[in-house]
Amino acid sequence: MITNFQSLIIAAKQQSEPQRLLFLFAKIEPEDSKEANQDGGMISPLMCVDKLPEELTTFASFRDEADDISPEWDLMISIGLAGTNGEAPSSEDAEEFLNQMVSDVSDGEDLSQYIILDRNDNPVLIETE
Repeated sequence: MITNFQSLIIAAKQQSEPQRLLFLFAKIEPEDSKEANQDGGMISPLMCVDKLPEELTTFASFRDEADDISPEWDLMISIGLAGTNGEAPSSEDAEEFLNQMVSDVSDGEDLSQYIILDRNDNPVLIETE
């Protein structure tokens, strides 16, 4: 079971086909001032990146890399993309899937297929209405 960033990397490396990990960084926007006290709001995509598991070391270093680009993010949403015939997918192969991730988040779709972590490497469950 994937419960944090390190377990995500380990799981990706253990798959039968090489993986490329896809990441979408997002910000939580409160719906309005009435709901500021509740755990509600909209999720807005900020940036995307794809990485091979071998390119990743620790959550702290990846968080720092993301913060150098946009420190406003609250959530890291991720999924693995499997390769074929012993070859990992390329960044070009990942582009359509990253675009789908952005659409899923923007459109309020069910995000249960994704691993979602907060800025402290804690798993997050997103419930849709």
